[in-house]
Parts: sequence; structure tokens; C-alpha cells
Amino acid sequence: MAERSRFSLRTGPRRKNRPTISAPRQISEPIPQTSDTSVHVPGLDQKSTTDTAVPRPRPRPPPQAGGDKTSDLVKRRYSTRFGALPEDFDGAAPPVPAIPSLDSYESRERSGGPPPSRDGGTSAPPVVDVRALRDPNLVPEQYVANLLGDATEDQIRDFEHSLRVLKNRAATDLQQNVLQNRTQFIKISKEAEKLKSEMRALKNLMAELKANTTALRAASGSGMGTSLDGSLSAGLSKRDKRSSVADRSALWNSQMQALYKNVEGSQKFLPHSAGRHVLQNAGPWVELDNATYKSRRAMQIFLLNDHLLIASRKKKKTDGPPRDGQSPVIKLVADRCWPLLDVEVVDMAGTGESSTSTATATSGSGTRNKLADAIMVRGVGQASFIYRTEKPEDPEKVSLLLNIRKAVEELRKNLQSEMEASNKAKETINYFASRDPGLLQKAELLETLSDVKDMLIEVDGKQHNLRWVESQMDELDIDVALQNFEVAVSRVEKMKNLARGLKGNAVAQDFINFKVEERCGKVADLIIRELEDTHNALSKTQRNVSWLTRLGFQDRAREVYLAARHAIIQKRTRQCIFQGDIHMYIWEISFVYFTLIRNTVNCFQSCFPPPMMSACVKWAKEEVEAFNAILARQLSSTEPGGKVWTECMERAQEHAKMLSEVGLDFTNLVGRELMGEVDANKNPVGLGLS
Repeated sequence: MAERSRFSLRTGPRRKNRPTISAPRQISEPIPQTSDTSVHVPGLDQKSTTDTAVPRPRPRPPPQAGGDKTSDLVKRRYSTRFGALPEDFDGAAPPVPAIPSLDSYESRERSGGPPPSRDGGTSAPPVVDVRALRDPNLVPEQYVANLLGDATEDQIRDFEHSLRVLKNRAATDLQQNVLQNRTQFIKISKEAEKLKSEMRALKNLMAELKANTTALRAASGSGMGTSLDGSLSAGLSKRDKRSSVADRSALWNSQMQALYKNVEGSQKFLPHSAGRHVLQNAGPWVELDNATYKSRRAMQIFLLNDHLLIASRKKKKTDGPPRDGQSPVIKLVADRCWPLLDVEVVDMAGTGESSTSTATATSGSGTRNKLADAIMVRGVGQASFIYRTEKPEDPEKVSLLLNIRKAVEELRKNLQSEMEASNKAKETINYFASRDPGLLQKAELLETLSDVKDMLIEVDGKQHNLRWVESQMDELDIDVALQNFEVAVSRVEKMKNLARGLKGNAVAQDFINFKVEERCGKVADLIIRELEDTHNALSKTQRNVSWLTRLGFQDRAREVYLAARHAIIQKRTRQCIFQGDIHMYIWEISFVYFTLIRNTVNCFQSCFPPPMMSACVKWAKEEVEAFNAILARQLSSTEPGGKVWTECMERAQEHAKMLSEVGLDFTNLVGRELMGEVDANKNPVGLGLS
């Protein structure tokens, strides 16, 4: 610590031989640029700065062995010195100009505005600010006044051009968004329809599963007796298992005939109907009084697939006395009959009335047994009836209740399927009618579309329903909207061929033809409009006429094309102005007429089939007659056969020779009436020229 306090930067060991820095000297060779160590003196002009440079300091000698760290630090501190000014330095020279500030440029870059010009105005045109235009509170007049108040005419035009470009871009974006939304909507509707059909199929499968489960549960129970008599019971047990529809129909008819024969008056309640048959003959029952539960009369119950028939048993009168050991003859008379869906059959053993009656009974004489083996038939808005089996714990009651439950479930299932089919038919009609209101005028076609759920058409080996036709019509509408006429015409031809191949399905054929003809008319209207606008171009005319011919509108294409050519002839002749020289006027008119007629015939021959050429020749003749009318009107003030008259006729006939290039020779037709008048004047008696 004591040794360190002896030395400092001020009181260190002094050296006797202190190094001196020499004055700057003129050099004749460039300084080697090995390292950037030269020092320039600030304040000098450019010439003096480049010509004069301070040489780099000499390398330090290695430290002596006797030196210490402090002396080395001192030498490093004072080793660098700046040289003196050069000899040719002029102190009166003006100083170097200061570097301009960059604050104004930075602020201008932040603001995004154009740089100011010398005259203080804006050199760049005003920029359209999209964010300002999107502002709902924008005042257009004020915005334009503030933006274009000091603008020049060129800047205003540039600004208008920018606005138009922005408008066109917005219109294009809007059209693309509409097309994209329509495509997505069609796709989503198809997915929804597919999901709906899958859910309907799942519902049907669940209903079948439920029916099969119920049937298996019923099969595991007790057997069912379904006999009217012995023969009918045997027939039901064997024939009912057959799968033939004809056998089942014959069996059901025999059942109903046996029922009509054995039960008097049953045909009044149960008229003959397709599919009606007997499910079970429940055997003898006893009707009980509703208040006292006493037996009233003997009954017999028949269960059909849609009705419940109650017949009373009465003794049949015989002529002679009954024989010994022979039971009296019983006849059945139909007493009541209800539709199964309008009644409710209740098991009296499961109600609270049995326990109540048991509690009130004093003798226990069978009240519980009566109600345990009894059922109640309760009609809608009618009185209820109680029936008990004759034999205690007869299995007919259990089988009857089970069969009634199954029959009611089957009826409800059929009714629901019919309602679904009807709703689906209405939904299909509403679907097609909402998509195409013109279909409402086809009443017969709408009626036949009620069975559209079962209507399938084969396309390229695959089965499709009529909804597939609607999807094709959607794609056709998109092609028409985008004016993809080639794709649209090809799709129309495909659908026409498809309808032509559906000879066995008249409904689908009419439906497809109706849809295609409606779209075909729209496509033809657009192509005809384009034909009217581009009839001067041969290639475009050929293309448009080819499309119309494929669509079946070749006659209309011919009429529209010739009408457009007539209109262009009238337009060009009106542009010929009469300025006093009748010869020049006739030359212009005849040149326009016969040139356009020649071009029209040439284009017609290239675009239309040869059988239609007669219509073009007729049109050319009518145009020549129209030219004759103009020629006669203009030459009416000249002398027939004179110099002017002759020159005009020669020019007209000379131009008429152009039609020979396309195979027409109307030279004799030009001015025929005028020539006839001249000949008549020369030969009044009519014996000369004709």
C-alpha cells in the first residue's frame, strides 16, 4: 500500500528523453492504406483535407526491462499528437456548410404526404383514401372540396380515374362474393338434403328394429288362437306363414267370407276392403254390467287388423225337437264394432276397481276373479263395456290384449308412413314449385310429382332422383350467369339426350324437358343478343350461330342475323350525305349497298347450312329493290337517258357486279324499272326493247 501511494499520474518517474512529434511534411507518394489511422483536421476545405494528412504515429518501442506499469500508461496517454496546419492553409476561406436537418423529411415520411414543391403546391395528385370513403358519416361534397380545392385539371382527372378503378374493383369483388355465396348456399342445401334423407333412413331402421323386437317378445309368449272354426284355424296356422302375396290375399278373402257366413250382420259393420283380415277369434266371453259386474249376456270377440267386432251368441231355432245329447245350435249376431284406433282396451286386473270391489264384497263370491279375467273397451265419446272370459284364467285374454297392442302399433305405423309420404310429396311439390314458379302452370306434372320419392333415373350407370336434375340446373344457371356459353350449351345437350333416353318414365322425361327448355330459352336470348352486337365479325358470328343451331334456334338466328345486317345497311347509307353532286352520291350509296350485301352473303354461306340459302337470296333481292327505290327517287330530277342519268346507272351496275363473287347476279335487276321507262319512251308502241 505504501509503494502504491508513491506513484500517480502526476508524480510518476519522469523521463529525460521525452519523444517529440515532428511537424507535418510534404510527401510525394500516397500513404499506404493498410489501416485507417490517418487523422483529418476539421475545419479545412476539401482540397487541403485530401492533400494533407497526418502520418500515423511511429510504433512504440518495446518496454524496457526497467520500466513499470505506471510509466507505460503515461506513455500511452501522451503518445498521440495532432500535427500543425499545412503551409498552404488559408484561414480566410469560408467554412464548410453545415449538414441540413432531417427533421422535416422524417415528419413528411410519417405523415405520408407528397414532398412540397418549390411553388408551395402539391406536385402529386390527390390520393383516394379508402378508409375515408368507408366512413358512414362522410359528406361527399365537403370531402371533394377539401381534397380538390387547389388541384389542377390533370390532378382532378387522375383522381376521377382512381375513383373509377376503385369502383370497378368493388363491382368485381361484389360479383365474386355473390357467386361464392350462391355456390356455398347450393352446397349447404345439398348437404342438408343429404342429411335429411339419412335421418329419414335412420328413423325407418329404428322403427323396423322396434317392430322386430316387439315381434320377438310376442313370439316368446303364449300362442295365439285365431280360428273361426276348425278349418279356419288350421288355415291360419299354415297359410299365414307363406310369403306369397297372392296366397295371403286368397287366405284373407277366405277368412272374411267365413266371417260373413258365421256372424250374421258382420258385413254391415265390416264391408269388403283390400287387406282386411281376421287376426284372432277370441272365443266366448260374457258381458258384465258396469255398475254391479253381473253377467248380462254371452258374447264372442273377433279381432281384425283394423277393427274389433263384438258378436252376441243366441240360440238358433230348429224345426224339430232337439235330440238327446246334442247341444243347442248357437248363432252369432254382430252387435258392436269399433275401429282399433278409436277405442282403448284396458285390462281390469291392473286397475284399482278390482281391489275396491274386493274390499266391498262380503261373501268373496268371485268379484276379484271376474275383474281379474275381464277387459274394458272404452270408446271415444261413448260408453264403456266390460267383458269377462267364461273360463277363469283363460289364456285368450292375454293373447287378445297382445294382439290388440300389436295391431294398433301396426296401424299407427302405417298411418305415420302414409302421412310422411304425403308430407314428403307436398314438400317435394313445394320444393320444385318454389325453385321454379313456372312449374305451377303444369298442374298435371305437379300431381304426378307426388310419387317423386320413388322416381329414379339412370345416368351413366348410376341411379339418381329428380333432385339431381335440380343440381344440374343450378350448375347450368351458374354457367349462364358467367356467360360460359360453350359449357352451358354442352350441358343442355346432355340433359336433352338424357330426357330422350327416358322412354319408360314419362314423368321424369316431361320434368327434365320442362326444366331444360326454360334454361335453353335464356341461353338462346343471351347468344342472340351477342349475335346482334358482333354480326360484323365472321369468327364470332360462326361461333354464335353454331351455338344457336345446337340449341335448335337456327331459324331465329337466321332472322336476327339478316335483320342486323339490314339495320347496318340503313345506318351506313344514312351516313352518306348528298352535297349537290348526284353522281358521287349514287356512287357512295351503291358501293355501300352492294359491298354489305356481298359481305352478308359470304358470311351467311360460312355460318348457315345450304338449305337456308334461299332465305339469304330473298333478303338480298329485297335489299336490291330498296336500293332501286333510292335510285329512282334520286334520278327523278334528271333527264332519263341523259349524261348524268347514264353515268349514275353505270356506276350502280358496276358496283352490282360485286355480287358475282358470292354467286349472285343482280345486274339486270338494278334500275330495271328506270330502264323500262326509258325503253318505253323510245318505243311508244311497245314493239322494241323489253
